[in-house]
Amino acid sequence: MIQHPGGLHHRFLRGLALGADRPALRIGSQTVTYGELHERALARAGSLVGAKAVGVLADKSVTAYEGILGALYAGATVVPLHPDFPAHRTRHMLELSGATAVVADERGLDVLAGLGDDLPVAVATATRDASPAEPAEAGPDSTAYMLFTSGSTGRPKGVPLSHGNTLHYFQLLDERYDFTADDVFSQTFDLNFDCSLFDLFCAWGHGATVDVLPPTAYLDLPEYLDRRGITVWFATPSAISLTRRMGGLAPGALSSLRWSFFAGEALRAPDAEAWQIAAPGSALENIYGPTELTVTITRHRWDPGTSPGRCVNGLAPIGTVHSGHDHLLVDENDAVTAEEGELLITGPQMASGYLDPQDDTGRFVHRDGRRWYRTGDRVRRLPDGELVYLGRLDSQVQIQGWRVEPAEVEHVLGSCDGVTEAVAVGATTPAGTELVVFYTGEPRPGSQLTRSLRTLLPKGMLPRRFVHLAELPLNSNRKVDRKELTRRATELLDR
Repeated sequence: MIQHPGGLHHRFLRGLALGADRPALRIGSQTVTYGELHERALARAGSLVGAKAVGVLADKSVTAYEGILGALYAGATVVPLHPDFPAHRTRHMLELSGATAVVADERGLDVLAGLGDDLPVAVATATRDASPAEPAEAGPDSTAYMLFTSGSTGRPKGVPLSHGNTLHYFQLLDERYDFTADDVFSQTFDLNFDCSLFDLFCAWGHGATVDVLPPTAYLDLPEYLDRRGITVWFATPSAISLTRRMGGLAPGALSSLRWSFFAGEALRAPDAEAWQIAAPGSALENIYGPTELTVTITRHRWDPGTSPGRCVNGLAPIGTVHSGHDHLLVDENDAVTAEEGELLITGPQMASGYLDPQDDTGRFVHRDGRRWYRTGDRVRRLPDGELVYLGRLDSQVQIQGWRVEPAEVEHVLGSCDGVTEAVAVGATTPAGTELVVFYTGEPRPGSQLTRSLRTLLPKGMLPRRFVHLAELPLNSNRKVDRKELTRRATELLDR
């Protein structure tokens, strides 16, 4: 049994011990040292003592980061909230989490003012006079973070991640990667996105620096990374497409990077290859995991010589499941299958369940006397045990009796001359489900694309419409916004 070191925030304290004068956080021209951020967090904790959960309603400002640490220092659960979310959604998450205090910057205060006077939360200010002498300890079963995912009913589901969940996760990462105090980590993710924990607590656990990336960085990403000395990169694969459009993927352009990580959506082989050529000194990993399994639960190290041949539908493998966990693949009848099926995982990174137990149905399930999490993702197991992502169970569509996997259509279309990226979605019409493809690159007549696909796909899998876009829309987590594209497709076919 691993002894718990006192909570997730002890990773920051470990970084603090390596040097209080070292930079912990950089936002634009502002740099905050470990010592300064520690004192700020203690001051915040002084006004948070007794709070069970603390909302952090802020942009990626110093206030947000000191609020996260301050809540952990006070022994409370961090509930990160996005100021751009609709007011009713933010209010619902505050109420559901049981937050009684909120740390907010100027934007957050504006949002809070519009949530209604009857919301029983207090705005926490920094209180140095009441600062605790040292951070509170936390047991492995207490909740460190409360993150919210989109629910199938449109109601966000709360996912409590315990200090024990994060302990196992970060100990594995410590063993796997050679991060040091000289590293500088990019922070591309919003703080309500689980992948932001990787940046923060990997960096802080080694005394490294977190550099908050502004959107303008993508205008010339090579210059930004070089100027800021960034050595560890983590983003969604959509960042590769954006960097390509901005001309930032020339060979050797990203030479400062030692590590490159991608997660949050499927990684296409051409994107991995292009990034590896631009960052030849960087180890590139495709890492996968739903929030319910604590940030990421598998990893595949990209090898330019062997990985392309291991891809399925042009998608990179997601790799092997973290040690200490078990996994199963099950078919549509819920029977265990050896090669392909829905991925189920159990182990120390699995959350205890959703905040509302009613949401557990169909996701946290019991099999053979054990509790498992059903990911809803279809994967294929390669002969050596590595897994390859095939798509979401709920993204597979039936068109005139054909079971169509959008990823397969996207892969084939990506081989067509002039097409850079493609996303296929199913749109419901009175005549049934139709497949619509949105693509970037050079505009092509739909008839030309259909002719190209006809030699590679059965007739029943051919899309009905092709829509050229200058760029694919991204959601708040910078993933391709498939819901928005599905809405557009339905609207297009309704005309």
